[in-house]
Amino acid sequence: MMAMNVTNHVSGIAIANTININSNNVKAFFTGSKPAFLTASSSQFNGVRLDIHPQQFQTNKLSYRSRGRMEVTASTSAVAPKRILIMGGTRFIGIYLSRLLVKAGHEVTLFTRGKSPVTQKLAGESDQEYAEFSSKVLHIKGDRQDFEFVKTKLSASGFDVVYDINGREAVEVEPILDALPNLEQYIYCSSAGVYLKSDILPHFEIDAVDPKSRHKGKLDTENLLTRRDVNWTSLRPVYIYGPLNYNPVEEWFFHRLKAGRPIPVPNSGLQMTQLGHVKAAGFPEPEIVYYNPKEFDFGKKKSFPLRDQHFFTSIEKAQTDLGWKPEFDLVNGLTDSYNLDFGRGTFRKAPDFSVDDMILNRTLVLQS
Repeated sequence: MMAMNVTNHVSGIAIANTININSNNVKAFFTGSKPAFLTASSSQFNGVRLDIHPQQFQTNKLSYRSRGRMEVTASTSAVAPKRILIMGGTRFIGIYLSRLLVKAGHEVTLFTRGKSPVTQKLAGESDQEYAEFSSKVLHIKGDRQDFEFVKTKLSASGFDVVYDINGREAVEVEPILDALPNLEQYIYCSSAGVYLKSDILPHFEIDAVDPKSRHKGKLDTENLLTRRDVNWTSLRPVYIYGPLNYNPVEEWFFHRLKAGRPIPVPNSGLQMTQLGHVKAAGFPEPEIVYYNPKEFDFGKKKSFPLRDQHFFTSIEKAQTDLGWKPEFDLVNGLTDSYNLDFGRGTFRKAPDFSVDDMILNRTLVLQS
């Protein structure tokens, strides 16, 4: 059993470079063999020391290339077909995960509430490919909060492996374990948000966690899996992005780039995180406007889609234990997300620039 930091693209086989956002460019920021010392000038993010583990962290520099149509790859290792249950599976991660598993020859069942189509055709996917995939996906309609239904339904199914990509609380997982006493593996999608905020990065699996985190339920779930002596793996991603992302991360930037608007960035813009690079879509380089969040009352609205802190994790365990290798560099990853989603005129949320206007109007007043 293990917890694993995998900052991955929605296909589960890609990683973004770590970046910092500043007015000169949006670029990868790494030091060679010494810790990085960041300086900043405003407010909460005030230039704290950032210690990087150089011996276990290096930039993955890949040349730019157009990816064209969607490609899904699967492991070629000889693995006996498994009966796999995906809790969720009709949006974002599950859409790509189910394709990988079906292509690898497994029997895949999605457990959903039935409020969305069980499958959907992807951009760049041929009619034949989609028909072959959709014909092989099985479905259980139900509410995972109905614990008795879950236990009764799954007990008769005998699944070998569970991928839980929408579980939030331990109480939601317990009936699944009760129903499947002979389960071979439970794979759980947790979050890097469970880690205690730190300026010693990247985060490793052994790092301190935050018991007050809004992701506390995921920590509780990992503890439950340990107590139940289940063979389990927990993935703790930072920001997952890509086509069909329902969390407006890259979409937030794409809307502003398309509208030709400045990009408001909290504080100094030196925060390092595992995403970023607003130039990937081929827009003119935008103006970067820095602001102090403490000078504004945004109410419940979100002024920026990323955390105002250093936030990235090590992927060493995924590489050493699983032989996993990144497929996307940062430019290719965001280009893939744009070309197969936003660039086709599809997005999850309409643009809302009201918070931006609060920031920009105040900035103009201060400058005048």
